[in-house]
Amino acid sequence: MFLVIRRLATSVIVLFALVAQAAFASPVSQKTILVYGDSLSAAYGLEIQQGWVSLLQEKLDQTKSDWKVVNLSISGETTAGGLSRLPAALKEHRPELMLLQLGANDGMRGTPLTSVSNNLEQMIQQAQTEDVDVLLFEMMIPPNYGPVYTRKFTRIFHDLGKEYTVSVVPFFLDGVAGHPKLNQPDGIHPVAKAQPMIFNNVWPHIKTAME
Repeated sequence: MFLVIRRLATSVIVLFALVAQAAFASPVSQKTILVYGDSLSAAYGLEIQQGWVSLLQEKLDQTKSDWKVVNLSISGETTAGGLSRLPAALKEHRPELMLLQLGANDGMRGTPLTSVSNNLEQMIQQAQTEDVDVLLFEMMIPPNYGPVYTRKFTRIFHDLGKEYTVSVVPFFLDGVAGHPKLNQPDGIHPVAKAQPMIFNNVWPHIKTAME
């Protein structure tokens, strides 16, 4: 009888130990996608949940992915502003993947191309130093400053992609930019119904980068 009670007590202790271990086990850690852009990624003029970045998080949630999205995009942001904020952003969020969507505001202001390129280059270097994969978004601008500036501006993204072995997302507003019904009155920022189109443009590239 004593032996039976002893075995039962031992079994109970083991059971409690297993339950406690399960209760205090560390949850599965999530990987982080850092979206680092301007108003085009900050849902400018929209409810935040309408933007393509929120649609990205919805997609990840639907597929029960172990990835989460941190959106640090700021309306009006330039490559210089992004460069100044990046060290703190990388330190705080420690992402595995960064979507670098900056440069449009620089181009719209006619910022010297060397400055745009150098700023983007430094951001790529900082991310790669921290073992963060980078997905660089090709940006295009209206020909306000002439065809030479416009052409060289877009070339920056492809040159950096080759130099740093970084994948470049083709112009993510393809099919949206230039269509009045898909943009707000300013002709620059997409409306809500255009956001799924933008998401569909970028998702295949993001999905590949996550693999």
